[in-house]
Amino acid sequence: MAPIEDHPLRYMLTNELHARPFPSLQTPCHAAFLAIKTPRDAVNRDRDADRTHIIDLLDRYGAQHPKPDDTHFFGQMGRYKIKWESHAEFVTYTIFAPGVAERPFDPAAWEVFPDDWLEKAPGARLTSALIRVEQLREGREDIEDRLNEWFVADSLCASSILEDAGIMATDFRIDPGGHMRFAVFARPGTGQRRVGRIVQRLTEIETYKAMSMLGLPRARQLSARLAELDPQLTELVGEMRVGHRQPEETLRNLLAVSAELESLLAQTAFRFSATSAYEALVNQRIEVLREERFGYRQTFREFMMRRYEPSMRTVKSTEAQLDSMTRRAVRAANLLRTQVDVERSAQNQKLLESMDRRADLQLRLQRTVEGLSVVAISYYAVSLVSYMVYPLADALAVSKGLLTALLTPFVVLGVWAMVRRIRRGVEH
Repeated sequence: MAPIEDHPLRYMLTNELHARPFPSLQTPCHAAFLAIKTPRDAVNRDRDADRTHIIDLLDRYGAQHPKPDDTHFFGQMGRYKIKWESHAEFVTYTIFAPGVAERPFDPAAWEVFPDDWLEKAPGARLTSALIRVEQLREGREDIEDRLNEWFVADSLCASSILEDAGIMATDFRIDPGGHMRFAVFARPGTGQRRVGRIVQRLTEIETYKAMSMLGLPRARQLSARLAELDPQLTELVGEMRVGHRQPEETLRNLLAVSAELESLLAQTAFRFSATSAYEALVNQRIEVLREERFGYRQTFREFMMRRYEPSMRTVKSTEAQLDSMTRRAVRAANLLRTQVDVERSAQNQKLLESMDRRADLQLRLQRTVEGLSVVAISYYAVSLVSYMVYPLADALAVSKGLLTALLTPFVVLGVWAMVRRIRRGVEH
């Protein structure tokens, strides 16, 4: 029996599920993370420039290259491991190294990215982070002291995660070196892949948080413009009821407002949609870590609820306001357009009635002229016929006047019949 034929995309789609493995990390270790995004039109950026940039870094360490058209790469780079991912709008680099420096979050860890290589980056830094992974020691006081030393107290978040497999902490602030700081304390016996998943989740939370926050400045700018357009739209809708202006003028102004709202909607649709998607990813990544409170510290979820979600609500409310105003403008324009059409129909009806009256008058005038034409033509026709029959007057022993009088009714009747026939022919 011949083997069954596989779908051309079967293996590619299956392998895609396993193409982005979590790193396997031995405690203690540290990681340097970098996310790069072009400031504008990142979706249509030059992907070849991204590939050239990662190859340049790999060549400096004599490492292997990603395959052509790959959007992700994980491999050895000298004494380091590198994870590179090309996303729809950004590119991420994560360097994993064994051991930790005596100095917490030592800026020297960032030197794995050469300065000249960073200068040639095809985009701007969206975010960067230093992640320190240690083995959890006995004693809560020791961790508290280090967290108070490493992070800003008023924004410090710390949680016990994955059924007490470890503790993660950060303050979501940029340190003097320009990086976020994350600390992970893994309990003895925690598997290397689990440690890798924790570190990967932290980088994803930070990246997706930064990407979702890009919608906030756009929302603030848009909100200011909507505050200017809303009174104009309200005034135009009220003008439809008052009727101080001509409907055509109101309709032109209303269509101008509607066109601007549609333009704003087109300009912000992608950013707001992406913000919503990234927000969902942030919440999902925090959820899978299964946080439990560590001491009296706030959890990541609580921090996001207090500091992050208000920004997301601002974006959502601005998006909803824009959508509402756009629909209001469309409904008002349709209503006003209907009003204008009704008024024009009434005007057309009056015009048709006027045309009917003129046509009736014209018909009457035509019939009057037709009657006069019969008289005029008959007058000349009687004269001509009289000249033709005058020689018969003597033979018939009648006078010319009597003969003319006898012929006149027949001539008039003939002329009338001829004119009527011509008129019917023209009408048909």
